[in-house]
Parts: sequence; structure tokens; C-alpha cells
Amino acid sequence: MRSHSALEKAVELIYKCLEHHKEAEMATFAAVAGHPGVDSYIAKARPFAQPILTHLRTVIHDAVPEVEETVKWSMPFFVYRGIILANIAGFKEHCSFGIWKENVQPLMKDGVEERGGGMGSFGKLTSMDDLPATKALKAVLVEAARKIEQGERTKNWERPVKKAKPEAEVPEALAAALKKNKTAARQFAALSPSCRREYCEWIAEAKREETREKRVATAVEWIGEGKSRNWKYQNC
Repeated sequence: MRSHSALEKAVELIYKCLEHHKEAEMATFAAVAGHPGVDSYIAKARPFAQPILTHLRTVIHDAVPEVEETVKWSMPFFVYRGIILANIAGFKEHCSFGIWKENVQPLMKDGVEERGGGMGSFGKLTSMDDLPATKALKAVLVEAARKIEQGERTKNWERPVKKAKPEAEVPEALAAALKKNKTAARQFAALSPSCRREYCEWIAEAKREETREKRVATAVEWIGEGKSRNWKYQNC
């Protein structure tokens, strides 16, 4: 009886393991099934690209189970808590894979970088052999997700801050003319820096003295009326 009971327990354990494995497979499949647009994108990709894109898709979901799929700019994107985590793309002769805002240069395989830039973080991927180790990819993805989760990264991209241009140097001829016209001088001071710069550059670009004098006279007239250099075309 003991032998029979042990055998039943062993069989029961095997069934439980099989059920658990099946549930895990179904969970992975459900996660990767994702966005129908991504399914379609991969299905339409070139034969060499399909296994690469499918593998990357699976790795992303395994590393960050809460990631959501979408299609932006006609390519698959993976979003975590509203912020872009990664994207994949397939082209005629290569694939690309980008993990946003992460330095992945050390993970690039030898020879891939020599093929030229490419859109993604890992260069032009032409086969599964070009991909870094799955464990390393997952580690970078987990770290990228952590930064989003903890608020270290709150935007998809940062717009570069434009440096303010220095105040335009007022040509001597214009400065002298403004001194004689208080209204124009007051209006000139009230103009935006860009509008003042347009007048100054317009006058400074005059090659002939006669042309410069005409431009100064015109500028003082328009400035006195509160007009910008290009007032005929836009408001300043």
C-alpha cells in the first residue's frame, strides 16, 4: 500500500508541475499577444527579422510584465506607466532595438557597431547572433523601468533648452537717429529682443552708405509706429 500511495503522490506531483508549466506558458503567451498592431507588424516583417523581433518582444515582456504595447510612427513601442520604455523595428536588411535613456554601448556585439549607426541602441541587427545575452538585456530593461517607477524619468524626451541670443549691437547710424526721435527710441526699447535684432541686422548688412541711410530712415519711421521689421508679413 505504501508503494502504491507513493506512486500516486509522484503522479500527482508530476501533473501539478505540468499544470504549473502550462499556466506559465499561457501567461507568457497572453502577455506577448499584446497589441494586434504589433502582431501585424511582425507578421509583415522580412523572414530574417521575424525571429529577432519576436525574441525581443518576449524579452521585454519577461523583464517588465506590466509593459504595454502600442504602435507609434508605424513601429512597435513598449510603454511603462505612460513612458516609452523601448521600441523595435524591422527594415529591409536589419532590425533595430532601442531601450530609451539607457547606455547600452557596452552590450553591443563585436562587429555590429562597424555596420553604421542604425536607429536603435544596439546598431543594425541582422541575425539572432547580433543580440546581446538575454540576461543582460533584461537587466537593462528592469533598470529602465525602475527609473520610470521611481520618478527618475518622467518624460519620453527632453526638449533642448534654447540659449538666449545676446542683445543685438545697435549700429551707430541707427543709435544716432533714435537719439533724435524720442518716440522711436521709446518704441525701440519696447520691442522684443528678436525684433530689435532684425532691425539692427538689416541695417548692418547694408553695403553702401546710401542704402544704410535709407534703411535707417525707414526703420525709424516704422519703429516710431510700433512696427516690426517684417510688419507686413507678421506681428511681432
